Amino acid sequence: MELKGIHHVSALTAKAPENFDFYTKVLGLRLVKKTVNQDDISVYHLFYGDEKGNPGTELTFFEIPHAARTHEGVNSISALSLRVANDQALVFWKKRFEELHVEHEEIKNRAGRSTLAFKDHEGQHLILVSDENNVGVKGGKPWDKSPVPQEYGMLGLGPVKLTVHYAPSTINVLTDILGFRLKGQYPSEVEGQPDILVFETGEGGTGAEVHVEERNDLPPERLGRGGVHHVAFRVEDEEELREWIAKIRAARFPNSGFVDRFYFRSLYFREPNGILFELATDGPGFDTDEDIATLGESLALPPFLEDKREQIEAHLKPLNTKQ
Repeated sequence: MELKGIHHVSALTAKAPENFDFYTKVLGLRLVKKTVNQDDISVYHLFYGDEKGNPGTELTFFEIPHAARTHEGVNSISALSLRVANDQALVFWKKRFEELHVEHEEIKNRAGRSTLAFKDHEGQHLILVSDENNVGVKGGKPWDKSPVPQEYGMLGLGPVKLTVHYAPSTINVLTDILGFRLKGQYPSEVEGQPDILVFETGEGGTGAEVHVEERNDLPPERLGRGGVHHVAFRVEDEEELREWIAKIRAARFPNSGFVDRFYFRSLYFREPNGILFELATDGPGFDTDEDIATLGESLALPPFLEDKREQIEAHLKPLNTKQ
């Protein structure tokens, strides 16, 4: 049993149309699934990724209309990142952000890699990370119909940063329960705070890292639009997932048990600082119920929601997602 890396990250948006425009037209990701939040079928759940939404490339958003903005703080997934091929791609993106008036920082080194931090239109913290010297989990393949040149496109998800008030309890879960290993550390950007610790799993590299930041100067996060709901880690298949369920239960973590999301199978639990972790299988995948050429263009519903389609569509605002 070894987690293969990051599977997906799910965040919150208040407005699906603006979210779709930013992540497809500005960032050039492909919308690979337009569906609903299976726990609240009145709102959209949008999945972005590479050419077909391979595991490790999926950035998803729950639409929560009228959600207040996130108040940043501890016990949160405070930043997520997206992989690009090399340092030259960061130069392309810095120029693109300047032209499109996207809030961004300068290119800087983080954990030994060139990076470019920026925010989306709702204040979501994102970091582009260069794979120029990366060794580890292979990235995805950018969609060839993206508005962004393929050589500069997103290869998938990079490291996720957890910001917590007390790091040892989170670290114990990562290492003792989930099998992550300490890889290194780098200085905090906040004076007087401890170094940020880097943990990796599986083959390691940008697609398999969690960065843990301990902060004693912040209140707890109040999650809203522009915040991250949970991070999911990759499990090979359903058989292995059931082994993980047994392990999490044996460790006495309150958990969801087996959950069938149709596109993958999952387990959810919260680590001691309250951050929601998910373990998710690599398959079956997003082309299970749609032709790969038209992914994300129509409202897709798993079979167990299909009999509610008329009711669901009546409550959703129309969202044109043809790319």
